[in-house]
Amino acid sequence: GADEWLGDLAVLRVDGPAGSLLAPGRAAMVAGQKVGAWHGGGRGATLARLTVASLHRSLAYLDGESTGMAVGAGYSGGPLWCRDERAVVGLVVAHFMPPVHPATGAQLPYSPQQLVRRSWAIPWQRVEAELRPLGIIDAALPAPPDADDPAFLLLVEAIEDLLPLMSERIDRAQRLATACGVEYGSGVTPPSPEEFAAFLLTHPRALAAFSGILRRDSPAAADRVLAAGGLSRTPRLLAPQEYTALRRQLAALDRAVLGRFPEAVRAALPHLAALPGGDSLDTLLDHLEVLPGDGHSTGGERRVPALLRVMEYVGALGGGPRRAELRLWADGVARRLGITRAALGERRADAQEWERSVRGRSARVRVLVQVTRAEPGRHHLRSWCDEGAGPRQVSTDSTVSYSASEAAREVLRVLDSLTPPAGDERPPLVEVLVDRAGLNLPVDEWEARDPDEIVPGVLGVEFPLVVHCPELLRRHGRFVSHWRTRWSRLDSGKTVVVSESMDRDTVYSSLVNQLDTVRVSVDVPPGSRDGIVQICLALGIPVVVWDRGGDGAAHVVDYMADVATRELPDGVRGYRASARVSPPEFPGRPVLAWADADRTVPRLHLTEPQEST
Repeated sequence: GADEWLGDLAVLRVDGPAGSLLAPGRAAMVAGQKVGAWHGGGRGATLARLTVASLHRSLAYLDGESTGMAVGAGYSGGPLWCRDERAVVGLVVAHFMPPVHPATGAQLPYSPQQLVRRSWAIPWQRVEAELRPLGIIDAALPAPPDADDPAFLLLVEAIEDLLPLMSERIDRAQRLATACGVEYGSGVTPPSPEEFAAFLLTHPRALAAFSGILRRDSPAAADRVLAAGGLSRTPRLLAPQEYTALRRQLAALDRAVLGRFPEAVRAALPHLAALPGGDSLDTLLDHLEVLPGDGHSTGGERRVPALLRVMEYVGALGGGPRRAELRLWADGVARRLGITRAALGERRADAQEWERSVRGRSARVRVLVQVTRAEPGRHHLRSWCDEGAGPRQVSTDSTVSYSASEAAREVLRVLDSLTPPAGDERPPLVEVLVDRAGLNLPVDEWEARDPDEIVPGVLGVEFPLVVHCPELLRRHGRFVSHWRTRWSRLDSGKTVVVSESMDRDTVYSSLVNQLDTVRVSVDVPPGSRDGIVQICLALGIPVVVWDRGGDGAAHVVDYMADVATRELPDGVRGYRASARVSPPEFPGRPVLAWADADRTVPRLHLTEPQEST
């Protein structure tokens, strides 16, 4: 409300060597946490015990215990310590004081209806969200390095060799402090080599900034410092100014381009095992900064870091001025790292070639439908539309259950709401998201049968309908990189037909390391079919075809053998239409599992027993 605010924050400057005060850990605030707050004077007797009652985007509400100290004047700005997490989870802002008489200001008599011991706070994740875009989230410093840390020892030795004069150390330390946005301790007394090295290994962006200071006058010195720092997990790839500039440029990109950021990551790094949990850009950037360079460099050349390669692909998607700005940014980072123009140029050419290929193969509009079983004969649905910028949810009520015909009408309603891109006459792809028990659910055969409509509205006849089971890949994450590699070879990879003579172990041994196999056709009886299909999907085979019924398995496999892999969704749609016209000639009930590694799926909750009770 209007009476709530986010408060003030006083920042204390502590004169002393870095690491002399042990900073507490930080953790995300969650509802139900038990936390403690203290008066600004710090006396132990002022401890107020509270519970996080509810958590919102910018603030959280806290309820105090009925006995003991209550939050009041002097508590604002103080940390909220969670004993279970052994970390600070937020900052106290203010307290709702008891009501007073509007004229006299006197406290009103107590009423059971009054709010009692309610405060509000800023969750740590809100603080983190504000600091991260500024490039200063790294203020939460790791512990100082051990004296026998190899990176520390090599950096001490390097600083002794490179900066033997006190005046040189003072100058470099002042420039480094300015680059990192911290106060420099003394203009007279230089930091010792040990203090200098400790700073480089406790401030995550300090090593990058220091290498930039050294690069212009002594490239060999910069290389030596980077090599030593590479033995530690603390230093980040980018200097503070580089990180801030990157965030600014990404913020200026079109939303559609940012929505394709994960796609650019997968294209630039096809062997990356998996993207990190969480969908935010911050999470992706954090993950990319710590990844090593690719393996294409030869001799003594430095490898192109994963983050730079990804930014080349993002820039290629952006085009025009945005691409030029990201290239200038990448050029600057590459110069600081000592990466040759030829090495970066090769990655730039790869990105351009990829962008041309995806432009010629524009992303198809799709509707994603998560289908989960409810009571017998009925299902829960969740729906998303994706016009190319990533899935956007269009239905939120997952408590409603549908019969097959009702579900078909709901999916057709979502499809009718789409506006297809100009010039794209292809019908939208319907991607049905299921758990492994739902792989044979006959969603493609569901008919709307709306009494007010003339046509029956069969989903799999009117639209290319595929199934996708993200659960199997997530449960077997070690094969995610295989899946991405196979998808990148979709147009050149081979097809394997699994016959009745092959059991699950044989299929596993045949496919596990065959990364040129992109498609499997399963021609086996129903008894062993489902286990083989699941083995294929878990191993990262992106395209699997089988017959749900079993009577026409061989016919489905033979018919689809003449259809190019990328055209299979439309090929299966054509087969289904023909099967309704002439069942004897088209006896199969084909199912197509289709896992597109270039396009994201929403994070799913595949079991929701509470919602159906």
